[in-house]
Amino acid sequence: MITGATALAWGPERPTFTGENPADYVTFNSITNNPQVGDERNFVRIREAGTSSYVDEMKLQPGKEYEVVNYYHNNAKTSLNESGVGIAKDVMLKADVPTVVKPGERGKVSAAITSSNANPTRVWDEAYITADTDVALRYVPNSAVVKSNGAVNGQVLPTSLFTTGALLGYDSLNGVLPGCVEFAGTVTYKLKVDAPGFNVTKQVSKKGANTWQNNVVAKPGEIVDFRIGYDNTGSMQQDEVVVKDALPTGMTYVPGSTSLKNAKAPNGSAQADAVATNGLNIGSYAAKSNAYVTLSAKVGQELQKCGVNELINTATIITANGNKQATATVTVDVPCQPDECKPGVPKGDDRCKEVCVPAEGQVVDANGNCVTVTGSLPTTGPAE
Repeated sequence: MITGATALAWGPERPTFTGENPADYVTFNSITNNPQVGDERNFVRIREAGTSSYVDEMKLQPGKEYEVVNYYHNNAKTSLNESGVGIAKDVMLKADVPTVVKPGERGKVSAAITSSNANPTRVWDEAYITADTDVALRYVPNSAVVKSNGAVNGQVLPTSLFTTGALLGYDSLNGVLPGCVEFAGTVTYKLKVDAPGFNVTKQVSKKGANTWQNNVVAKPGEIVDFRIGYDNTGSMQQDEVVVKDALPTGMTYVPGSTSLKNAKAPNGSAQADAVATNGLNIGSYAAKSNAYVTLSAKVGQELQKCGVNELINTATIITANGNKQATATVTVDVPCQPDECKPGVPKGDDRCKEVCVPAEGQVVDANGNCVTVTGSLPTTGPAE
């Protein structure tokens, strides 16, 4: 029996019946003591695939599948079928599922049963879903299956179930459904819950050495290699992944040095120089796949200060699901003469002025200015 707040999950308000005293006309899901489902007004329920019990509310977990069941029953008395008065016409089921559920939201999984000669002509119900992280819901193809005592048992409903609706029936999916529980049935379909997730790493090596680490020591004029790693740790594909590299003051990009290594190019493929400017689009990546972008940069002759200079290189991965950054450091120790403020720069020179200190989300560009790392994020589309 539905009580309290859950009573608002179904509609519209309508007369109810019992199995012992069904309706004298065509009406759907209005019996309150069905031995199989209880109160038929509560005809949309959900469970984790492979478990036994359907419930009215479920917390979703990324990577798992869930089953939604929709019960349908023309409550007209059996005695009305012979005359045709008790036979429902144009019976259709339409389901609605949110494409995305965010933390703090209570998503609705709903269904509506319609019939041209029923009273009311449309009845509906809802189940609820929540999640602790952003998740996307994807219909599992060909999973919407009818269970019935009739010839339609085992048939798969078309994907119009989620748009304009799909016809139900007993002898065929023709929208004709006699009255009585023996002609009732269910439609069960599956949803896959996907969640985005990714990691980014940044490492540096002496030129050509391939000894990747978080920090190397270099000299003015020396070239070093940087490697940016991207790992799709989520359960869904990420498209249009963009890699940006922001070199610190004191380092310059070596043109033509960018290479991309992934499943399609395991030995690496040459890429445009966009990684050091607007960003390099490295394509789409399925769950649990990865990629590496390598590039080279040269340490300048004029550095910011005498003694130890820590040149921090920042990489940014930009996706439809957010951005992440990682850094690697090149340490350069430069001696200065007593009259120099910086290596090779005499005291009093304009170049002695201090550059900005970048805040969170900022990097220092080639001119010594603090700039915010930005990227255009596409809008997450519906699950397919």
